[in-house]
Amino acid sequence: MKPIVRTIIALLAVLSLGLTAQQGESFRFPASVQGRRAEAYFNAFNSGAEAAMASFLKENFSATALKRAPLEERLARFRDFKREAQGLAPERLLRESGETTGYLVRSGKGELLQFTFRFESGANARIASIMADHVDPENVEDLAGPPLSRDEALARIRAVMEERAHADLFSGVVLVAQGDAVVLHEARGLASKEYGAANRLDTRFNLGSINKVFTRVAIGQLIEKGRVSLGDRISRFLPDYPNREAAAKVSVRHLLDMSSGIGDFFGNRYAQTPKGRIRSLEDYLPLFADEPLLFQPGSQRRYSNGGYIVLGLIVAKASGQDYFAYVREHIYAPAGLTATEHLEADVPAENVASGYTRLWDDGQHDKEPRRNNMYTRPARGSSAGGGYATAMDLFRFARALRAGRLLGGLTTEWFGGSSAYAGGAPGINAELQIDPIPGWTVVVMGNYDPPAASSLARKIAVLLRRMTE
Repeated sequence: MKPIVRTIIALLAVLSLGLTAQQGESFRFPASVQGRRAEAYFNAFNSGAEAAMASFLKENFSATALKRAPLEERLARFRDFKREAQGLAPERLLRESGETTGYLVRSGKGELLQFTFRFESGANARIASIMADHVDPENVEDLAGPPLSRDEALARIRAVMEERAHADLFSGVVLVAQGDAVVLHEARGLASKEYGAANRLDTRFNLGSINKVFTRVAIGQLIEKGRVSLGDRISRFLPDYPNREAAAKVSVRHLLDMSSGIGDFFGNRYAQTPKGRIRSLEDYLPLFADEPLLFQPGSQRRYSNGGYIVLGLIVAKASGQDYFAYVREHIYAPAGLTATEHLEADVPAENVASGYTRLWDDGQHDKEPRRNNMYTRPARGSSAGGGYATAMDLFRFARALRAGRLLGGLTTEWFGGSSAYAGGAPGINAELQIDPIPGWTVVVMGNYDPPAASSLARKIAVLLRRMTE
């Protein structure tokens, strides 16, 4: 069965927009440097012209931001987002507070988006980052509501958790931290419906595709050690890769930014393969590796679980270690992740939540009881997803990443600014938000179908953005 939610990985996110107006009124941007830069962005975006967007980026983004994500990379994101959004229409200025400005925007497809512009300090106020988040319609008024104190925001978060748990819409653990201090860490629901075992603060949940960020860090470490370069082709590390064209053309950069043309391993072959036979990274290759490229590498972007399997194999070849051993030694240990592991489904382990789903037979069965997702999962996850962790371990990872304990110069280049990582499949949903507002971390992990955890994480981020300090 195919996963229902694909990872929201920050490496695909650096979208941008801005706007200000009450609904039904002509929109006007603030008469400030920040407002003029936001207006210039929207004009460039809606022109649809790459030359206009390139000019905007050069004139409005800071040198630090352009170093973190170069012009060509940003233009590739512009192409993807232009195709996805089909136009951007400003509706409301949500807030303007010095270095941060937020806008409510409607895409050409009718979806609501919140765009957050962050600016460098000083009179020039060049753009440091632009983040776009989907907005649940139920959160719109919260976005535009009056400021909240920290205590008020935390009380609202607890109330939402309780409401959703009582309605059986959420089961899992939530952690909210300011800097290094955890200010909320609570569990709701059952880890095992069969045994009536409650979720605990130390319950381990399936990460879904959040494991991809660990793989990205591993590749970054090997780049910094000189064992891998972004331009290396698959053939350098995997000379026997089944698709000779892909081996010759696809680079590490293509794999990282999902522009490789390599497809997904979820499909008919996966559905027909006994899940007990999928335990190593090599076991995933027959599910996708011999299939033709979906497009020429670098010409498009398309979410690729298969590409991250290949990256995991490159980590193993370049390091001389099994992938699972590498991330355990070089990521989990230095970050202090004591409970994170790629567990095997048929090997008993303590404090592990079972997943429960209403998604099976390629349909959604809302009126039926949730089923255990045991038949949809491989025996062991991979470099593309399926590992297990606690909420506290994800927070520790965020702290280690932000402090530069896992990477050197690539920390800022690859992981600077606000980032969101999510994963989901039947009975699996988790989200890690780093700096939804500066200095804060949000972790929501659950054992229900998407978007149970991701929706709650977005709600929490909305409430945090309304805080006053």
